Amino acid sequence: MDRSQHTVAVIGAGTIGLSWAALFAAHGHTVRVQDPRPGIGPDVEAAVRHLTRLQPQTGDPADLLTRIEVVDDVETAVAGADVVQENAPERLPLKQELFARIEAGVGERTLIASSTSALMPSDLAREMRTPERLLVGHPFNPPEVLPLVEVVPGERTAPWAIETAVDFYRSVGKKPVVLHREINGFVANRLQSTLFRECVWLVTQGIVTAAELDEIVTESIGPRWATAGPFESFHLGGGPGGMRHFLEHLGPGMARRWKIVEQPELDEATKELVSGQVEERFAGRTYEDLTEARDRAQLAVIRARDEARDQAPGEEG
Repeated sequence: MDRSQHTVAVIGAGTIGLSWAALFAAHGHTVRVQDPRPGIGPDVEAAVRHLTRLQPQTGDPADLLTRIEVVDDVETAVAGADVVQENAPERLPLKQELFARIEAGVGERTLIASSTSALMPSDLAREMRTPERLLVGHPFNPPEVLPLVEVVPGERTAPWAIETAVDFYRSVGKKPVVLHREINGFVANRLQSTLFRECVWLVTQGIVTAAELDEIVTESIGPRWATAGPFESFHLGGGPGGMRHFLEHLGPGMARRWKIVEQPELDEATKELVSGQVEERFAGRTYEDLTEARDRAQLAVIRARDEARDQAPGEEG
């Protein structure tokens, strides 16, 4: 797929679908949005205005909105589309039924991508006549801010579909990473879930509060991993000897901790404890205020990191 303008169908206009629609329009694509909920026009407009406030270089919101059409049914949305980005609820039968409708109305080289955060692409495509065109294009929320898209092929996904997806996501400013094989939860959410399990356990044991744990992360491994992932961080942690030195001298202690993995119960008491602490912390602040502050901070971190990476070693900046 070249970098010219395309017609993109966005099926499902929840938080992720609306973000995708605004982003695609900002990159010059014609976008058709479909959702079973009536009257989503104001939601689309709000998503576009949110994007242009965060990133003024994306253009005038009125101009972007001329590229987005809200339609009533799936068939109208996908007719003539080059790419379909599906964002329906995480229910396998629902998505399988939806993909049957989508593939009946698209051309033979139309890419169909699912934003699912956990369902396996081979399962999604099980009932399709043309499973070679389907893969997972899983964004990290919010898609208009965080660069990652996990591209996850299924058992029968064709190479052309993978290449098309990678090229398309790059064309809208994303950083696609192709997984070598499908796995439940993919990679980013598996990492996030594993860390969150430990977070919940530490809070339930009274070792820290939820607010204190957030501060620990944002003041340590958060910025560290934003600039160098776990493997690079520990490679540098090994000093001049690198990863080999780290694993030889510090690895045994880490291996012992691996064997002591506590499993918190996500029962009513745990949910009440965690929810209560978080709700008390953010009382009086709206969802819109919190997400806008988060998105601005994340964009600032990403921009600062990218600027630092672009500077040659020893160059003043």
